[in-house]
Amino acid sequence: MNSRLIMHIDMNAFFASVEQQSNPALRNRPVAVVGSQQRTIILTASYEARKYGVKTGMRLGEARQHCPQLKLIAANNRLYTHVSAQIIRIFHDYTPLVEVFSIDEGFLDVSGSLQLYGSARRIAYLIKSRIQARFGLTCSVGIAPNKLLAKLASEMQKPDGLTIIEADRVAEVLEDLPIGAICGIGRKTAHKLNRLGIHRCGQLGRFPVQVLKSRFGVIGERLVMMGRGIDSSPVVPQEQEPEVKTVGHSMTLKRDIQDRAEIARFLLQLSEMVGRRARRYGVSGRTVTLTVRYADFSTFSRQQIQGEDICLSEQIYRVALKILDSLLLTQPVRLLGVRLSSLQHRQRQLLLLPEERRRQQLTAALDQVNDRYGEFTLMSADLLQVKGKGSHVISPAWRPEGIRNVGVR
Repeated sequence: MNSRLIMHIDMNAFFASVEQQSNPALRNRPVAVVGSQQRTIILTASYEARKYGVKTGMRLGEARQHCPQLKLIAANNRLYTHVSAQIIRIFHDYTPLVEVFSIDEGFLDVSGSLQLYGSARRIAYLIKSRIQARFGLTCSVGIAPNKLLAKLASEMQKPDGLTIIEADRVAEVLEDLPIGAICGIGRKTAHKLNRLGIHRCGQLGRFPVQVLKSRFGVIGERLVMMGRGIDSSPVVPQEQEPEVKTVGHSMTLKRDIQDRAEIARFLLQLSEMVGRRARRYGVSGRTVTLTVRYADFSTFSRQQIQGEDICLSEQIYRVALKILDSLLLTQPVRLLGVRLSSLQHRQRQLLLLPEERRRQQLTAALDQVNDRYGEFTLMSADLLQVKGKGSHVISPAWRPEGIRNVGVR
């Protein structure tokens, strides 16, 4: 019998709520946080804006059609990460088993904390009240025997909700639940399941495993288990997370661009972001991938494998630029991305050439300043032409001690 008690805590309209608490003039007003005032999508909308139909992922023009009085706020990533880190510290006061799922949500295994606090419900109320008192923010909490069901429960009452799915009620809760409500079943998978006549979780849980395995491969059995509410995955604290496998950044540009020199300047900025993350993790890689999205949203990637591991920003940039020079761009570019993969943990080497030692020392000094004071506090003079022109959004892979697998857009 599964005796675990897992809690999923989801901050309500996190970015927008933080902005409203920071600026009282925004409270009780329809607010949306965006990565750029001109070229991006809605990252988070306040509940006042959601009443008008404004949703996360909506384009700005469509959002304004729904809510002409919508107030747009440029994302303040430093503020959000600071608040999130403080909230995560609150989580750790109740259990050491905390998995940061994203900047505004996390899983807590409170099974071992019940003797001290009495019940998972009490722990949830203590956490909710502390977050409310300190930050003026609300969160929705789900409690269940596993992570899959805990996340489902946290979605059931928003905002400021608390939902508990008891083990003996799992089948009842899932029977008529749409399969798309389960985390891990996206639109494409749901569509394929619908074509098999599977629309509800109860149907999914009873569907022949072999049929789904023949259609979906190894995940077919996992889908059936999801339909039954079965999930054995543990809550994984950050120190136990698997090693990072890729480091990448992507950027939606403020306007479509065609000029190669301008594209190259953005690649330099992206390469610096990727290189700095790689050096922070102590990794280097041999594969550099360039991603390009055209104005019509068609997207493609090209990569080159190097003969040696690299992690310096200028090394990554030279490879990305070489890939760019091999391409015939047929449309203006909307998005650019750079990724470093095939990673290895770097061994500290004694550099014999004075210029190599100076470069390493300079790079380390720049990284220390930027780690402490924020991205691009110190930068190459070439980056002054592009700083601030991209749309930087916090990755879902954000962690309080640094992004582990970055895909920022």
